[in-house]
Amino acid sequence: MQLTVISITAMPFPLAYTASMTTFSKADRIAWLQGPSGHCDVVPDGSSAPWMLVLLGAPGVGKGTQAALLHERLGSCHLSTGDVFRHAGTRPECDQSPAMREAMAYMLRGELVPDSTVWELVRERKACLHCRGGFILDGFPRTVPQARALTVLFESLNITPDAVINMDIDESEVVNRLGNRLACTNCGRIFNAVTDHLKSGAPCPACGGQLSVRDDDKPETVRKRLHVYRSTTMPVKDYYEQLGLLKNVHASGDIEHINDAILRILRAD
Repeated sequence: MQLTVISITAMPFPLAYTASMTTFSKADRIAWLQGPSGHCDVVPDGSSAPWMLVLLGAPGVGKGTQAALLHERLGSCHLSTGDVFRHAGTRPECDQSPAMREAMAYMLRGELVPDSTVWELVRERKACLHCRGGFILDGFPRTVPQARALTVLFESLNITPDAVINMDIDESEVVNRLGNRLACTNCGRIFNAVTDHLKSGAPCPACGGQLSVRDDDKPETVRKRLHVYRSTTMPVKDYYEQLGLLKNVHASGDIEHINDAILRILRAD
């Protein structure tokens, strides 16, 4: 299977074709969040050639933001493993799959979820990779064994991703970004305290819930997360580099410009 890893740089101008792009309805991703027992009520219409993408990068680099924009412009479902973990805690244990229960047990003990469990969560949701709207896989793979296993899974499903996009940013900017991030305790929407002129404890502009800084976004926790990233996830870049495929994305700068650059190269590929 041939994977394509794209090199992009944020660009200071809008792209001519952006205005003509279709805006797609937001998929509800129930099958992804709940696993084999879930069935999506809203499924992207898809196309003759749906986009299948994988995003890589450190926590706070902006993968989720870019995935959301790519969904709006390409229609592909945003499949985030982080969303699966967060959703697991909202479901009764009797409604959780064996892999989800195992993952929750690790998280409740404050331990990292091991490769084997994360892999099982993805594997039991493999039907989502066949969604007619395509997919944007965010948060997986995080280790080299996961990357190798994903390659094997793609091959078994006869899937060839259109691109693997690696997003890079200075660690100091990651700490600053996450330190300013506020999450709604009700709807889960993320805001930036500086650019959105909000503060912890304020009502959510979207639903009225309370905004707060998540524990895993506090500076000391972010630094620990970055240490884990350097030791376990950065080698994934080496995995693709050894294949002669890895190109880095400079993920600082205007969000829309970065997204426009991704789309320009995807369209030209």
